[in-house]
Amino acid sequence: MGKTGESAIKLVHLHFSIFMKKLLIATTNKGKLHELSGFLHDLPVELVSLSDVGIDQDVEEDGKTYQENAEKKAKFYCQLSGLPTIADDGGLEIAALNNEPGIHSRRWLGYAATDQELIEHMMKVAKELPNDNRKARFVTVDCLALPTGEVYSEEGSVDGIIAEKPLLNMLEGYPYRSFFYLPKLQKYYHESELTKEEMKQYNHRYMAIQKLKPVIREVLW
Repeated sequence: MGKTGESAIKLVHLHFSIFMKKLLIATTNKGKLHELSGFLHDLPVELVSLSDVGIDQDVEEDGKTYQENAEKKAKFYCQLSGLPTIADDGGLEIAALNNEPGIHSRRWLGYAATDQELIEHMMKVAKELPNDNRKARFVTVDCLALPTGEVYSEEGSVDGIIAEKPLLNMLEGYPYRSFFYLPKLQKYYHESELTKEEMKQYNHRYMAIQKLKPVIREVLW
């Protein structure tokens, strides 16, 4: 390819980099950032993270529902960045524990615990659950906030059970997934266990994002 052709391609790339709309993924959880980026990669937008736009402020998640927390985060980071923003909130609900930890999943121990601390806690919980009631589910609400003030949200969930013994391959940002077992597949809810198609079928965040994508397409271009 000649220099003229290469220059033309560079100009096309520059054009799209300038005019392609940005979508902020507002999370400090590396696991969520990786997962959401993968689920949104087919949209003609430039996906950016909080660190990409130089934001290090935090927002207090004091809502009583996943919806309240997701919306609060999306609005907060949308206002800070001036960009369309996606944020989510979700948790693990264990039936025998009255659906705890729920919205307190990351702060189940009374503070923002590390993955390892939550895994150690779950080791005890998993052993104490009654064998006839190990039902659990993951729930998430994904929220899109626009600089114009509109807010859109969708929910996704997946049912399973809490295994007595965890999968030893831990996934950063997702300590509970090492204990979450899908009886229909006879596999743990973990990206190292599930195929790409199974992840699409069972991933609660993927379900929510798929419902939200038509809205994103409509409002961003």
